[in-house]
Amino acid sequence: MKTPAFVLAQRRSLFWRIHLWAALIASPFALVAVLTGLLYVFTPQIEGMLYEHLDTVRPMAARRPLDEVVQAAREAAPGGLELRSVNVPALAERSVQVFFSPRKPGAAAAVSAHAEHTGHAQHAGTAAAAQPVAATPAAPEPSQFGERLPRGVVVYVNPYTAEVLGSHAEMERFNLWARRLHSSLLQGDGWRWMIELAASWMMVMLLTGVYLWWPRRRARVLPDAQARGRGAWKQWHAFMGVALSVMSLAILTTGLTWSRHAGDQIRFARDFLGQASPSAPRGLQSVAAHGQPALDWQSVLAIAQRQAPHVATQMMPPRGAAGVWRLNNLDRGQALGRFNLVLDAYSGKTLFFAGWQEQTAFGKATAIGIPFHRGEFGWWNQALLFLFGTGVLFSVVSGWVMLLKRRRHGAALLPRLMAGAWTSMPLAGWAVGGVLCVALPLLAASAAVVVLVEALIDWRRRAAAPLLARS
Repeated sequence: MKTPAFVLAQRRSLFWRIHLWAALIASPFALVAVLTGLLYVFTPQIEGMLYEHLDTVRPMAARRPLDEVVQAAREAAPGGLELRSVNVPALAERSVQVFFSPRKPGAAAAVSAHAEHTGHAQHAGTAAAAQPVAATPAAPEPSQFGERLPRGVVVYVNPYTAEVLGSHAEMERFNLWARRLHSSLLQGDGWRWMIELAASWMMVMLLTGVYLWWPRRRARVLPDAQARGRGAWKQWHAFMGVALSVMSLAILTTGLTWSRHAGDQIRFARDFLGQASPSAPRGLQSVAAHGQPALDWQSVLAIAQRQAPHVATQMMPPRGAAGVWRLNNLDRGQALGRFNLVLDAYSGKTLFFAGWQEQTAFGKATAIGIPFHRGEFGWWNQALLFLFGTGVLFSVVSGWVMLLKRRRHGAALLPRLMAGAWTSMPLAGWAVGGVLCVALPLLAASAAVVVLVEALIDWRRRAAAPLLARS
């Protein structure tokens, strides 16, 4: 008959074993993720130094009409490109960014078709009004699970003078480089599995670590300031891991939402539960009355600012004569200002609008969680992420220090697993493990390898037992 104390000892030996397996698998990748993540955290400051001459302008009494700003960007853009979107900032000291991308096959015909309608806009009073709106297919709103980084050129224009400040290839921005470094080490999407694998096993490491730390009778909660050696490392390692546990859970969960394999599972669950963010219906079209001119950029911006005031706005022009304007919030740090707006290109009628109130619970959670993960809520957000990153670094390094000290004293690499330990796993543990393996496919695949290695270790131990008995 197993006593409760014996079952608890079996269970702790099992969780120690799983915890160390998770650390061995995750820690090398976790170090890479943390170091590259800490670099990404300071993106605003780094970009402020690199692109101040492009991003920053001196505010004046009045802005030029947006059509003049767009026209100036068109004239400065390289040939063979077409306008894709315009980013209008909410801050007075920021420049307007105009994005151009390579012309797609068949786009020229669409431009000509739309030009027949926009030609009427010559009477609107702006020099750029007669310019046909670019017929680029409307770029989809960036997904909360990550986006495909576009290729093209971005032109920066002073909104007060319509002066072109400069331009560069779209992929040259530091934040895009830092994001690719963090997610795939500047490799293709096929390398994103490394960070996903690390995050999956870090989730296991977090849960098992909290279980092992959980206070029991006569156990210390806070580290002993007088402790020395491996005992001190162990106490501070456990304390730091638990102190960061809530933030760790938030960072790991939001990071996994835009991963490839786990992200697919999360998106499936989101859609199954009806938690997908509201999106505009397909097939929305603009309808032009006879002789009615198409709206110019300034008119569309005015409509958007009435719908969502004081919000940085991304504007995507119509595609063809029946195309529609698509607008959404640009700054993900303005979570409560999130909106998705579709307008008729002639009347300005709202064909679709979804603001913060229309978002699902999942949509609101990701609208807050993902910008927090990226440090986009300001200096306090960056400070928290810096403390979190340094704490994770300490946890990883201290774990390896304890392992080396353990090996120096002649102990095995993996802690001893008591006989029958797997049968001591509580039902809740099996349930949590099952959910994690379903949600995190890379965890399931790598856990299968771990199970095979454990079976091999057990087989060798059993095979060696008779030989040891005879000797």
